[in-house]
Amino acid sequence: MAEYDGMQVESFHEGIPIVKLLVTGGAGYIGSVVTRLLIDAGHEVVVLDDLRTGHRVALAPEATFVQASVHQAGDVLTADAGFDAVLHFAALIAAGESVAHPERYWHNNVVGSLALIDAARAAGVRRFVFSSTAAVYGDPTELPITERAVKAPTNPYGATKLAVDMALTGEATAHGLAAVSLRYFNVAGAYLRADGPPLGERHDPESHLIPIALEVAAGRRDKLQLFGDDYPTPDGTCVRDYIHVEDLARAHLLALDAATAGEHRIYNLGNGNGFSNREVVEVVRSVTGRPVPVEMSPRRAGDPATLVASARLAHDELGWRPAKPTLAEMVADAWAFLPHRREQR
Repeated sequence: MAEYDGMQVESFHEGIPIVKLLVTGGAGYIGSVVTRLLIDAGHEVVVLDDLRTGHRVALAPEATFVQASVHQAGDVLTADAGFDAVLHFAALIAAGESVAHPERYWHNNVVGSLALIDAARAAGVRRFVFSSTAAVYGDPTELPITERAVKAPTNPYGATKLAVDMALTGEATAHGLAAVSLRYFNVAGAYLRADGPPLGERHDPESHLIPIALEVAAGRRDKLQLFGDDYPTPDGTCVRDYIHVEDLARAHLLALDAATAGEHRIYNLGNGNGFSNREVVEVVRSVTGRPVPVEMSPRRAGDPATLVASARLAHDELGWRPAKPTLAEMVADAWAFLPHRREQR
């Protein structure tokens, strides 16, 4: 893998000029899958990642890799570097940690993003796709949640993502940026490639339900802890919308094409179907054929009973629809990836 040397190389793919893209956070779960799809589509990709939460093993070997903080994006995203667009995934994402250490989240997610936006403006790079989150909505006032729903984040993580969304709106209005924010709900599954190693979740520590349940099924953990069984839902446990990481990654390529100068478009991405925590456990048991012992614990503060997305706008404007919408598909792919999770850093 070549290190970045500041040289601009004119390349072509089947007679079509290759688009040069900067992917921040491209060694992370979602960023690595998006990078893979971009390269497979024939684009030239430079990945900027400090490997604070990303993993070198997840990097696409065809990508140019720069190990640096998003705050240093201006060193790479220069006027003569030839970049056409930025896809921004570099962020801290643990809601609980953001409550305990909000300063980390404001510094990384907001200050870092503003440095990236400034660098893009100075370099004349006018297309920008941002990895936002459903956490901007907080405890929803309507279901399914549309892009017009009230934004009331309940933790600094959601607040920092909303702040960047607002900055992008201002940048588009004042300086003509073509920006798209994609607000994800719960991402799951893995990208199982036919011609290379699979890409999946390697969070450490892991806080997401499906990979934790799979670790229990594999015998790596003794039991699964579920928080709250007295919610106003059919079985008393929280209900969440899940989206396959491969479907999510495809949405970024569509967003890149749809970005329009002077506009900041925002799209929710989800299945529009909710699955309860108990349903997730049952699907894990069914897919793996193994027991998953569960321990019920009291509710966690700030956990909404139900979060389900309306992705109609993404359907209508981007032509995006999930190709792997079932929970069983997501769990099966994550289960196939599980033996690779210990390939760290």
